[in-house]
Amino acid sequence: MKQMSDTIVDVTIIDAPISTKTEAKERKPEMHQTRKGKNWYFGMTVHIGSIKRRLVYSLATGPVDEADITCLDGLLHGEEPELYGDHAYWCEDHRLQCKHAGSRYRVNRRAKPGKELTKHEKLTNRSRPRNHAWGEFPFHVVKRLWGFTKVRYRGLYKNTVRAFAVFALVNLYPMRRRLLPPGAQYVV
Repeated sequence: MKQMSDTIVDVTIIDAPISTKTEAKERKPEMHQTRKGKNWYFGMTVHIGSIKRRLVYSLATGPVDEADITCLDGLLHGEEPELYGDHAYWCEDHRLQCKHAGSRYRVNRRAKPGKELTKHEKLTNRSRPRNHAWGEFPFHVVKRLWGFTKVRYRGLYKNTVRAFAVFALVNLYPMRRRLLPPGAQYVV
C-alpha cells in the first residue's frame, strides 16, 4: 500500500469587480462580501488541498462569506497521515475523526469565545506555520506570478472551472525544468 503524503489545506480570496453590470443594476448574486482584518473584500474563495511537494490535489470554491471549515471535507482524500491548516479550519469533531482514523490533526487551535489559548497551545500554533507554508506556494504562483487576482466571469460556476484549469497548471509549474528536452531553455 502506498503511503499518502501530508495534506495542507488553505484558502485565498479572489476579488470580483464591484460594478453593477447586470440588467437589474445589481451586484453579482453569487458573489458576497466579507471583512478580513480591517479590509473588506467582495468576491469568492478558493480552497485547496495540497501536499508538501507543492502539488494541489483538491479544490473547492464558495462565496467569500462562507466559513472555511464548511469546505474541509471536500478537500481531504481520507488517507492523510497528517493534516495541516490555519485556525479557520479548526473543529473538535474533525480532530476526533482524524484521531479515530489514525491521522494527526495539526490544525492551529483557535481560542474559545471568552477564553485565551494556553501557553502550550500558543507554542504549538507557532511551530506549525513552517509546514503550513508549503500550502501557500500554489497561491503565490497563481496570484503573484500569473495575476489571477480578480474573477473574470459572472457567477461561481465559470470561475470555478477557470480555477480548476489554473491550479492544474500550477502542478506543472514546479516541474517545468524537468519537462524540457536536454539543453533547452524556458522563458518566464
